[in-house]
This record gives sequence, C-alpha cells and structure tokens, in this order.
Amino acid sequence: MIAKLRATIVDGAMCASMNFVQARHRLGPGSRAAMEDYVNRCERLSPADYFDHTHSNSLPAIEAANERTYCWQSPLTTRYPQNDIGRVDLFPCAKGWEAPTVLMLHALMSASDIGYKRWAARWNALGWNACFVHLPYHYSRVPPGYWNGELAITSDLIRNAEGLRQGVMEVRQLMLALRKAGGTEFGLLGTSYGAWIAALTCAVEPDIRFAALMAPIVNVEHAIWRCPASMTMRRHLRKAGIEPSLVARHFHLSSPLYLEPLVPTDRILLVAGDYDLVAPPGDIAELSRRWSGAELMRIPQGHFGYRMMRDTFARLQSGYI
Repeated sequence: MIAKLRATIVDGAMCASMNFVQARHRLGPGSRAAMEDYVNRCERLSPADYFDHTHSNSLPAIEAANERTYCWQSPLTTRYPQNDIGRVDLFPCAKGWEAPTVLMLHALMSASDIGYKRWAARWNALGWNACFVHLPYHYSRVPPGYWNGELAITSDLIRNAEGLRQGVMEVRQLMLALRKAGGTEFGLLGTSYGAWIAALTCAVEPDIRFAALMAPIVNVEHAIWRCPASMTMRRHLRKAGIEPSLVARHFHLSSPLYLEPLVPTDRILLVAGDYDLVAPPGDIAELSRRWSGAELMRIPQGHFGYRMMRDTFARLQSGYI
C-alpha cells in the first residue's frame, strides 16, 4: 500500500509538470488540415517504408569517433538544426566493437545521463559495449530556448510522430555503423519514450539479440486521450478540431499494439509498473498477448522509479545475454 501511494504521488507530480510544459505549445488555426494531410500521406506506408534509413550515407566510421562521442547528420530533417545532429556516447568494453553492444534509449525529459553511465560500466564488465543514444530533442539536441525533451511530446502530433520516426531511423543507422565496425549482436534497453522507440524498432529490425522494454508507451490512444500527463495536450487538440479517429489512422506506424515484431518474441522482455499511470500495466500485458511469446515482468512501482532498471538488468543476465 505504501509503495502504491508513493508511486501515485510521484507519477502525479511528474504528470503535472508535463502538463505545465505542454501549456506553451498551442496549435495554430491550420493544425487540423496539416494533420489530415500528414495522415493521408502516411496511411499507405508500411513500417519498412516509414522507417527506411537507407537513403542517407552520412555515417563515418565509428572507430573515428572523437573522445567516445559519435555524431552524424540525421536522415530526417526538422525545423530545428540542432535536433538534426544525431549523437551517441560510446562505452566500448575491452573486447572492442566486435563484442555485442547494448543501445540504451532514455526516457522522455530524462533528467541526467549519470545513471546510464554507471549502467554502461556494468555492461562493460559483462563483456558488452554500451551506447547511450541522445534521442530527438534531448541532451545535445535541445534547441535554444527549450528544456530537455520539451519538444518531443506536445500537442503537435506531427512533430511527435516525426521525432519517433527520426529516433527509429537513427537507431538503425547506428546499428549499421556498428556492423561496419565489426559488431554482429545488439541489444535494445529502452525506458518509457526510449522503450517506445525500441518497440517500433523491433518492427523493422530482426537482428536484435534482446529487446528489454521498460514501461513502454504501447497504446497511443491512451497516451493521448486518457493519460493524466496529456491533459493539456488533449485540450489543445480538441480546440484545434483534431479528433481521435483522425489520429488513429496513424497507429499502424506509431502504436506498438498495431505492429508485428520482426525480432523473435522470445527475445523480447516487457516490463510494467504495477502502479503506472502513464503506461498502464494492462496495456503492456495486452502487448505481451499480441506479441505472443514475449515475457511480461511486473515491478511494484509507478512510471517513474529506479527499481525497474535494476530488476530488468538482473532478468537479462539470467536468461537473455
């Protein structure tokens, strides 16, 4: 009972802060028409088409990375040049890039990379390389005048979708660069927003040794229209005349519940928080049913907490790596 109360308070406070941030991202009078045009253009695309990254040849050799930082031009351009430079922090193990590599994908508005650096050291000790990926609109990619991750999820659903698309394409590019450096095995370790991107990646990349998705956003309908973190977003969308049925026409590209994984499902670990208000455990359980064979693990915490990473790492050690 105490754990549930603590989780409810923390999740509630974080949801309130997200609504506060979203308040300054109102939609203009042409937003509905733009959304309808975007959906029309995407409706006939498959995930393979939408997340295609092969048109870009901007990747240099990863061995030439400067001070263990690897930057490249994103295959997708946005209104914000600073966001269009992909970046990953590299933590190679003693075996070099021919060893397996885990890609760590952080949460929305992730406060610090310090914890991820500590986890990278633990992966290194197991003989794995680790990569901390700067996801769109986060860390080095924050445009001037905005907070970390502020632009990743707002009432601008087109920007949201393109950010997810950009994230998946860049993960695929990074895997390509790692293959050129000699890598052959990869793991995806994602949290919340990062787990959402990892889940979408599973629909287009079969060459993944494991995918651990912690509190992933899998039900986009809930995330937009029922989640307590998106109350301000809903108000802006309704004011602009953007209705649920229009948004749903994009779910085949943005909602993991509507996608089929190429990764063998027995290599997918889904982790849900028992008291999660943002990514409800029932939605993640539904994804485990649809992705038959994927393991579901429940943790007694809310959406925000530190136990999930610890328990997920332990589970990966015992059966996935």
